[in-house]
Amino acid sequence: METKGKILIVDDNEDVLFALNLLLEPHVEKVKVTTQPSRIEHFMTTFEPDVILLDMNFSRDAISGQEGFDCLEQILSIDSEAVVIFMTAYSDTEKAVRAIKAGATDFIPKPWEKEKLFVTLSSAIKLRQSRREIKNLQAQVEVLSRQDKEVPMMIGESKVMQEVFKTIRKLSETDANILILGENGTGKDLVARSLRFFSPRQQAPFITIDLGSVPETLFESELFGYEKGAFTDARKAKAGRMEVASGGTLFLDEIGNLSLAMQSKLLTAIEKRRISRLGSTKSQPIDVRLICATNSDIRQMVEEGNFRQDLLYRINTIEIRIPPLRERGNDIILLADHFLQKYAHKYKKEILGLTREAKQKLMKYEWPGNVRELQHAMERAVILSQNAWMRPNDFMLTPVVEKNDAVKEILNLEELEAHAVKRAMKLCAGNISGASELLGITRYQLYRKIEKLGL
Repeated sequence: METKGKILIVDDNEDVLFALNLLLEPHVEKVKVTTQPSRIEHFMTTFEPDVILLDMNFSRDAISGQEGFDCLEQILSIDSEAVVIFMTAYSDTEKAVRAIKAGATDFIPKPWEKEKLFVTLSSAIKLRQSRREIKNLQAQVEVLSRQDKEVPMMIGESKVMQEVFKTIRKLSETDANILILGENGTGKDLVARSLRFFSPRQQAPFITIDLGSVPETLFESELFGYEKGAFTDARKAKAGRMEVASGGTLFLDEIGNLSLAMQSKLLTAIEKRRISRLGSTKSQPIDVRLICATNSDIRQMVEEGNFRQDLLYRINTIEIRIPPLRERGNDIILLADHFLQKYAHKYKKEILGLTREAKQKLMKYEWPGNVRELQHAMERAVILSQNAWMRPNDFMLTPVVEKNDAVKEILNLEELEAHAVKRAMKLCAGNISGASELLGITRYQLYRKIEKLGL
């Protein structure tokens, strides 16, 4: 036999079981035997056979084969993809046809021919493997049908964002594991999708898990999947995210929320490149590219013992840091214009754009919630505005207290002016035109102030 698998043999004759066990054991992965049909369900859940060799008659002098058909019905109710081969000493064409119609894969008469038995079993094992592959492919096709086929839109002209774009392009031909770092709302998910889109795995599944929203008790079943009966509500087997992502990309968002116990299990799966579903004793190989993201100070977590250092080494072959919106200068206006057009179209509003004063207000704001907060602010403003041009009072922004102001209120005019110029230059990434517009002065006046203040 070329193809190895696990065989369960069910027959009331112990001599038959002994002979088949002796014959098949050197050629297959493992053999289990039983004389009791009532033990079939136990073996199916614990042993997980690839093929079941099933006798048709278990009562003395029985020749109808009905007992075998009853067992077949039970087997298929447990696993509709099960591969069952009937055995009987009373073989005839009628029973063979009935067996196939009932869901059996094949029919072997007793006494069997050794070579024919090997060929039949080999084909049956291959059929079982094909059914598993088809099931996995169906799950992947379902995922792929829901995936966005368009290029992820990333907007930014600032120097810091151009560096991020450059890194993504450099990684387009690699399968390296990536760790994305950045505050909440900076667009880590969008960067992950871009990494997948510009990679050799573009046409393969992209599976995500938000570890901040998955309870720890469900993480293992979500990641690795489970077999029927693995726990109370496991009414049918389900593939885990890692299994469905095999061949593609798995994105673990907010990995800093993962408990130490789950970190250990994830590390084992990454190192061995194999997983086992909950309730299963069988492992299977996986091939995933891992992209992780977190807003936590992951290295500080390692120092405090809250994150495994060996896991960090596994997930951060390459690190990408996403800058907060407050450090992206005029990208704030670019993004605001983008969201303005998007929501004006969505809500059928005729809005021409942002006034100069509105732009200044958006640029001066700290945006603690980053791009996500800007998006929500623009949507809210579009919904409520009745103007053709968006004005400052269209934006309800929460004032942010500067750290220096919390310690000491600055009233000196020269210090206030220096602070304003520094802030404008930082927001505009050193761009004189943008900073002068933000301050409401000319480029020449800004040059003079920079010279005067010694900045």
